[in-house]
Amino acid sequence: MIYILIFLGLLAFLGYVIKTTQPKPVADFPKHWHAILDNHVLYYKKLSPDEQLRFQKKMMHFLNEVIIEGVHLTIVETDTILIAASAVIPIFGFDQWQYTNLSTVLLYPDYFDEDLQFTGVPSENRRIAGMVGSGRFDKQMILSKKALYHGFENKTDKNNTAIHEFVHLMDKSDGVIDGIPKNLLQHTYAIPWLELMHTKMIEIDTDSSDIRAYGGTNKAEFFAVASEYFFERPDLLKRKHPELYALLAKCFQQEI
Repeated sequence: MIYILIFLGLLAFLGYVIKTTQPKPVADFPKHWHAILDNHVLYYKKLSPDEQLRFQKKMMHFLNEVIIEGVHLTIVETDTILIAASAVIPIFGFDQWQYTNLSTVLLYPDYFDEDLQFTGVPSENRRIAGMVGSGRFDKQMILSKKALYHGFENKTDKNNTAIHEFVHLMDKSDGVIDGIPKNLLQHTYAIPWLELMHTKMIEIDTDSSDIRAYGGTNKAEFFAVASEYFFERPDLLKRKHPELYALLAKCFQQEI
């Protein structure tokens, strides 16, 4: 009798292990999301029908792995769509990329300060639109809803906070956010990238560049800011900064 009980216990434990280790099934893409993407996300709108289907699948895989939570707000459908689209845009050129360094996106209603406060703080002190967490916020991203929507509403300013933060996560995939995306750039292009980045940051610092000034802060911010430019205004970047465009196209494995 005792052997039967042990056997049944092992079966139950095995069933639990199988159940808890199996990947969650990926939900189908809601058909009405296509119109929302087409209306809000220019990158998606410019894709071919087959590419749009691939984009949709990548969105659903992302949403299957990452939790989106609202802080002092209720998450609505468009929030989810824009966050997922922001995640997919920089990885669209990769077949199997997953954000293994992200578990949760926290959506704040507004910009916040260094203490992550957005209420009871003067507006001039609330300047942070998004950040990739560390320490107790490891594997978390914090985004301002206001900044998220602005990134897709203004299609000419070369800025998109959510894309900026997801690029930081891609940069971080080699262990450190340093503007040198070792998992993205082939070794052959590492030195040219460093040299070009140095030149472009000097141009920013001497006010002789149309790349956003924040890109001159450090190498990590330059990579993220230049990537925003690449995805938001690829035509303009290709015309004004052809060498930078070419290296970013190799880095993200996509021509836009």
